[in-house]
Amino acid sequence: MEQIAMIGCGSMGGGMALLFAENGVSVSLSDPAEDMMDSVIEKAEKAGYHNKMKKFKDYKSLCHSLSQPRLLVFSLPHGNVGDKVLEGLIPNLSRNDIILDCGNEHFENTERRQEKCKEPGIRYIGCGVSGGYQAARAGPSMCPGGDESALNEVLPLLQNVAAKDKDGKSCVGIVGLGGSGHYVKMIHNDIEHGMMSAISEAWGIMRKMGLGYEAIGDVFATWNDSGELKGTFLVSIGADLSHKREPGTVSDSHPSSSNHPLVISEVLDKVVQDITGEEGTGIWSNTETIEQHIPAFTLNVAHGFRLASAYRSAREKANQTFSGGFPPQNLDIYDKDSFIEDLRKATYVACLASFIQGMDTIAAADRAHEWNINYAEVWQIWRAGCIIQADYISDSILAPVLNAPKANYSTINLLTTDAAAKDVRNCYPSLRRIVAKAVETDQVAPALSTTLEYFKVVTGTDLPTSFYEAELDYFGSHMFDKKGDQDKQVKQPMEGKHHFEWKPATSQTEVYGKAGSML
Repeated sequence: MEQIAMIGCGSMGGGMALLFAENGVSVSLSDPAEDMMDSVIEKAEKAGYHNKMKKFKDYKSLCHSLSQPRLLVFSLPHGNVGDKVLEGLIPNLSRNDIILDCGNEHFENTERRQEKCKEPGIRYIGCGVSGGYQAARAGPSMCPGGDESALNEVLPLLQNVAAKDKDGKSCVGIVGLGGSGHYVKMIHNDIEHGMMSAISEAWGIMRKMGLGYEAIGDVFATWNDSGELKGTFLVSIGADLSHKREPGTVSDSHPSSSNHPLVISEVLDKVVQDITGEEGTGIWSNTETIEQHIPAFTLNVAHGFRLASAYRSAREKANQTFSGGFPPQNLDIYDKDSFIEDLRKATYVACLASFIQGMDTIAAADRAHEWNINYAEVWQIWRAGCIIQADYISDSILAPVLNAPKANYSTINLLTTDAAAKDVRNCYPSLRRIVAKAVETDQVAPALSTTLEYFKVVTGTDLPTSFYEAELDYFGSHMFDKKGDQDKQVKQPMEGKHHFEWKPATSQTEVYGKAGSML
């Protein structure tokens, strides 16, 4: 395809427009903000992509500028913006035209639009794009799902522009049917949030050990070079950002740039994307883990952590009410090297838990929606260019499962694999020691501590939920199974076979005496 339209020219859309132009594609731009289109065109000219960009102010002329079948790429905010754009475009489109929705859209919106496009014969693809605005320009990880004929037509173009892994293979592939592309990208973001929480908690603990910002960056660089966190994007950018300083004029007496303040030292502890609506995937994905009945301890708590951080003013008020709250204490660690090694293993196993919980959710949704997800392609998509890139996890944990010849939703259970079990057993004592020290000294470690609970629960066969179940049966007659009953391997848990009359139901008169006497 030598011509495409890019609808939405913000940081992601503008970056992708330039990426397509760099690969020889002519791009017709559409955006209500004309200055954004002008900015993209100016950047294209400066980069030497002469006459590869043109702007259009109406959909009729935009569609007329494209050869058929047309390819129109969306880079739009999630929600009704896409519906309005689609409504305006449809009268100007023809059968077999393709819409490639590269926004962070909810998978149900994607499937609703796919259904709407069936009658006019327009093929609608939901394509998750990962890597941030830098990757949008240099080559993102791309996650398309939908109409098979359309996917096969656009795949060569996407392979050209997508990120490349260490073997030179494109990080894009056909995920599956319907809204599977946007769904997998949504869960990618949930895994990302779990990983980010664990890494930030490790950062906070190292700060309380007395390590400076740049020293922590050096620790992250070491973690990223070898071991279980090798090639982990979020660890690598943590190492990088720890050394970034504010630009400014340096006095003659202090000519070194090291006198400029570190940017990280001035960043407030407030993550607002879930509240402001910029980021919908965190909310949707956590809702999905619950809808699909997945115990996603790490992911759910990481989301709650983000939400609590957003309400800075409320935290300040509570801090005053509690006379300073429960601040983390400074850590006086005798053997810092051993403690940091424990922290590395604890951080890794929380990241691993995030992948396990995310893949469990994808597999459950795949079964429910019959998307026929290609898990080998999901593995390839996550190998580079995306935020959750983690080379060790990809090669050692994911590859044997997702690349298996008959990998499908019924076989995707990372928790029961030998590789994952070996790593969890190896890292568990470190995780326990870190959480114990965090509890003792009031360190902020929600994702790390809940990951410890997660592994205890999902590998446990002596849970206190037996008492939970008894109480449910006591007041609700909810039934229970008895110890020794055979628990058959079924797709879904089934109601118990037993009920006990812990306390027979009685009339109001029997409870209170004469009817109405208590009124």
